[in-house]
Amino acid sequence: MKALVLFSGGLDSSTCLGLAIDKYGAENVTALSVYYGQKHKKELAAAENVAQHYGVKRRVLDLTAVFAGSDCSLLAGSSEEIPKESYAEQLTRTGGSPVTTYVPFRNGLFLSAAASVAIAEGCGVIYYGAHSDDAAGNAYPDCSQEFNAAMNEAIYLGSGKTVRIEAPFVGLTKADVVRIGHELGVPFEKTWSCYEGGDAPCGKCGTCRDRAAAFAAGGLEDPLLKGV
Repeated sequence: MKALVLFSGGLDSSTCLGLAIDKYGAENVTALSVYYGQKHKKELAAAENVAQHYGVKRRVLDLTAVFAGSDCSLLAGSSEEIPKESYAEQLTRTGGSPVTTYVPFRNGLFLSAAASVAIAEGCGVIYYGAHSDDAAGNAYPDCSQEFNAAMNEAIYLGSGKTVRIEAPFVGLTKADVVRIGHELGVPFEKTWSCYEGGDAPCGKCGTCRDRAAAFAAGGLEDPLLKGV
């Protein structure tokens, strides 16, 4: 069995990569990264560093053209600032609609593209790191269990029943992801989560806040925040 991992270079996808390697071996795993016009393209450098750490093959897709008309605050061409609030605070302002850092149907597009790559490379499973904290309150609807089940069915049928999705964290919290990654020895110091592409994490955007809370919940220290 070969596995394809949707791999941003962040904490969640790096833990997914660690799980896939633990199960199938590095020689049977391909990491697929996507550049989609994100402001924090620094995550792609993190992805390369983590992939080199594990010695896995890595491919990169450029899907920037798909989101050219979006004003999502996560994209480099957006006029919107990235919110410096928790997702819960942002949802009170959106009235339950997805937050401004929600890239339109991003996971649907990524998984569809990954299915094509998986079929071409003879991979029978696609891993991705959606978890329940991102899906909570409809902040990122393409991280929900319902979305995952629907995409899994579509990809399984559309691939001639040869490819399925594995979302190991879809029913878990980010704190659970940190715990699993810690047990696997995932090199968290090489990952990048912050939506701002600075020299150090901003500590204020939604994903920085979630990451800090996840490490704190497990009584662990985030290596990226040492000395910050």
